[in-house]
Parts: sequence; C-alpha cells; structure tokens
Amino acid sequence: MKVLLSLIPVAALLLLACTPNENPKKYLPSHKYHYLEIDTAEMNVFGSTYIPVYSDIYHRDGTRRFSLTTTLSIRNISLADTFYVLSINYYDSHGSLLREYLDSNIFVHPLESVEFVVEDKEKGGGAGANFIVEWAATRKIHMPLMQTVMIGTEGKQGISFCTDGVIIDYSERNITK
Repeated sequence: MKVLLSLIPVAALLLLACTPNENPKKYLPSHKYHYLEIDTAEMNVFGSTYIPVYSDIYHRDGTRRFSLTTTLSIRNISLADTFYVLSINYYDSHGSLLREYLDSNIFVHPLESVEFVVEDKEKGGGAGANFIVEWAATRKIHMPLMQTVMIGTEGKQGISFCTDGVIIDYSERNITK
C-alpha cells in the first residue's frame, strides 16, 4: 500500500510533464517572422493603422452572439521596399487593451505577408474590437495593406467577411529625394 501511495505523486508529476504547454506563438500563424531590433531614430516614415475586428456579431433578435475567428493580415504591397511592424495591439469595444502581439519588431520584405489570429473563443473583444498597428520605414513606401478576415461556423451556418485598415496617423521626417 505504501508503494502505491508513493507512486501517486510520481504519476502526477509525469502527467504534468506530459501536458502540452500553451504555445506562445499560436497567435502568430505565418510561416516565418523576421524579428529585428531597430533604432527608430533611423526611421523616417511612421504610420498607425486602425483595423476593425468583429470577434462576434449579434444575430436573431440581438441577444445571441455568433463567435468569429479573426485573421489580421499585414501585407507589403511593394515590389522593392521593406518596412517594420513596431507594435500590434488588440482592443475591445470600449477601447481597453486586451493583447499586445509583439515583443520585438518585425521586418517585412517586399510582397511578404504576416498574419495574426484572434481565436473564436476570445469573448472580450466584441463587435467593436480593433487592432492598432504601428509601423515604420527608412523612406517613403507604398502604404502597407492591412485587413482582417472574420470567419465563423456553427452547425450548418457559416459566415465570413473582411474589413480594411485605415491610416490614422502618418508622418515623414528627413525625407531626401
């Protein structure tokens, strides 16, 4: 009996050791991110983009909610220029910060896209949630294209739609031609 009782803590430790840890990159589904620390003093162009998100939408009589998975897509539409994503913050319908997606800057190559996900089980954002993406470049570039794609399924019902980002702040300094 003593042997069995002494095996219980060992078995519990083994089970805990085998439990998968939450993947910190699960919100970062792109194939590859190019993290790079930069000196923003070397940047000459700065922008902020607001992208609407619907983490859920109302349906029927407005008392029921339909949960959606959201993918934020940040696309470099330039054939030659690069830019840096400095921060990606996710806010709820009341403007409260829910999640910061980056610990470091991301370098985005020409024609490269990076994606970030808000899972359908996230209930805090609501129908008025949004992303604010801060980005920078060393010189004037084509504006990055930022969109969200929302999709949800329940039973035989499915819905999907997208929203476009809007530049809310843009500045240039030390631009030489």
